[in-house]
Amino acid sequence: MFHKGTSVGLQGREQGEQGELYRGFGDSLSRSFELALTPPIIAGFGYLLDRLLGIVPVLTIVFFLTAMIGLIVTMWYGYDARMKLHEQSGPWADPARREH
Repeated sequence: MFHKGTSVGLQGREQGEQGELYRGFGDSLSRSFELALTPPIIAGFGYLLDRLLGIVPVLTIVFFLTAMIGLIVTMWYGYDARMKLHEQSGPWADPARREH
């Protein structure tokens, strides 16, 4: 069975939508692991360096905060870029500014 006006079957269209949904779940899962694991791992390296230098809480805190700030900035700019692309490709976008 084909969708009106296209040569793409309904099953192919549904698989495309389902694939997009799965990619969204995969992106969310990878981002959650990144947020949950990266700061403690980086802070662990800071703790090892602290133990070596004898200044225990300093580098642990600095490394943890640096990792968190880096993740937040990376996520912010990634989100901003995706939203700009979404805005440009939507039917509401100004046709003169649309990039193909």
